Amino acid sequence: MKTIEIKPLTREAFAPFGQVIERDGAHNFPINAGKCTRFHDLANIETTGEKARPMISLLRGEPYPLPLELNMVERHPLGSQAFIPLGEASFLVVVAEETENGPAEPIAFRTAPGQGVNIGRNVWHGILTPLDAVSDFAVVDRGGEGVNLEEHFYSEKFLIR
Repeated sequence: MKTIEIKPLTREAFAPFGQVIERDGAHNFPINAGKCTRFHDLANIETTGEKARPMISLLRGEPYPLPLELNMVERHPLGSQAFIPLGEASFLVVVAEETENGPAEPIAFRTAPGQGVNIGRNVWHGILTPLDAVSDFAVVDRGGEGVNLEEHFYSEKFLIR
């Protein structure tokens, strides 16, 4: 079993897969008579296909212990998928580049408190994986007709630690 070391999540490292959603370094400006700061345009929400529309959902996920065995990644060919934590607990983000033979070996990132991600359309990724506690998330993804889920099962498991 191959081992995947978890890296800290940064905008630069995650750029090939989507966007990191965070306040640090984001374009911002005051609104509401200066009583509020807007951190503006943090992710590129993508929707395509029959009757496509963006939708917002809430998820509550139970934590996974590390190390974690991984043998499956998925992708959404018709839309991006954003995970925005509603608390401060970290979560694991697993992504993989596309190759001629399907997804490459996975890359694992651990979010800092408050960081979210927007995984681009058609990008291979792991499932939502909270790490430290039961965690709530706002999810922005695609609604509409058509099949928007593909799964890939690796022939060999990976150990993420």
